[in-house]
Amino acid sequence: MALSSRRIRPLITLAFVIIGAIAGYISAYRYILFLDEALSSGKANEITILGLIPISPKPINDTEKMLLYTVLALVGALMGFVIERVAFRQAQKITKRLENMTPQEKIAASVGLMMGLILTVLLRNILNTPLWFNIVSAILLCYFAIVAMDSLKEQIRFYFPSAPTPSVNFVRSNIRPKLLDTNVIIDGRIADICRAGFIEGPIYVPRFVLEELQQIADSSDSLKRARGRRGLDILNSMQKEFTLEVPETQGDSSDDVDSRLVTAAREMNGAIITNDYNLNRVAELQGVEVLNINELANALKPVVLPGEEMRVTIIKEGKEKEQGIGYLDDGTMIVVEGARKMIGETLDISVTSVLQTVQGKMIFGKIRDNDSDIENIEESISSYTSSRPRRKIR
Repeated sequence: MALSSRRIRPLITLAFVIIGAIAGYISAYRYILFLDEALSSGKANEITILGLIPISPKPINDTEKMLLYTVLALVGALMGFVIERVAFRQAQKITKRLENMTPQEKIAASVGLMMGLILTVLLRNILNTPLWFNIVSAILLCYFAIVAMDSLKEQIRFYFPSAPTPSVNFVRSNIRPKLLDTNVIIDGRIADICRAGFIEGPIYVPRFVLEELQQIADSSDSLKRARGRRGLDILNSMQKEFTLEVPETQGDSSDDVDSRLVTAAREMNGAIITNDYNLNRVAELQGVEVLNINELANALKPVVLPGEEMRVTIIKEGKEKEQGIGYLDDGTMIVVEGARKMIGETLDISVTSVLQTVQGKMIFGKIRDNDSDIENIEESISSYTSSRPRRKIR
């Protein structure tokens, strides 16, 4: 539907421009004809503006007539272009409103429209009013009739009950579009999340995001170039499996990509999918919904409680003495007391505490059957939290 509207939109714009230009040309023709008749009849001095300001028009030559035709045709074409833009936006709003309307609201609007038209016909037959008055009265009567019937939709719902489950179109209309930023595309996990079915609704990749990916892929820096090409490859694979839309967004092209992304999401009433902490904070401050895949990854990490046992491979040394560092499959760091000299070995450890930091969860443990002093564990936690160890209570 969106693709067909993008194809038809230029034709509609061209039609409005042509109609506006023809209307401007006709206006110039009628003005010149009126002026010639006034001058030939000798009533040129009687011509006034709004019946108050008298004017004394003079005959115009062929060059001036051609200039008048051209200017009014251009003005008419410009007005046709503006009217088409405004009318198209209003038509989109009305279409979305109709899609979101319940059956009772549609019935109320239809009945109100018919009542307004009937009242207009009756008023015209009784008063014998002119055409412009009939048009204005029809618009006003239809509007007030629709508003009046909309206020009675509860009574209509009583006589025309609907099914308890909403229609598919109504459900889909409430799903916000999702906008991808550059970092989350390069990250690559968004493709797996979409394959798992956790992202619903249309997925948008704004054109300025594609342009930034293209600039990164064409960078002279080999690392940036590899990241940009990775992002483009991920988008190509997602395009084959899912429907990705590239909307034309408005805004100041001088702004950075993050600002334009937040503006586009606010205008489209959409949500941003990202893994950028700064973009997350900026978007939330401006009232834009953000789906951070890092928060999703942290939420999916298994819950580990003190006293549980696990096997871990020591990878490197820790910050404090006798500490060894290992990692779980999901990337969670484990600090093991007394494992400094056991790098490369796989140990059975017992969890002593779990610490939640800005970067994620950290697990502290000790080698099983190793009764180390609790003060060493508290010192190891303080080394990773930059806080002073608690003093023992005697």
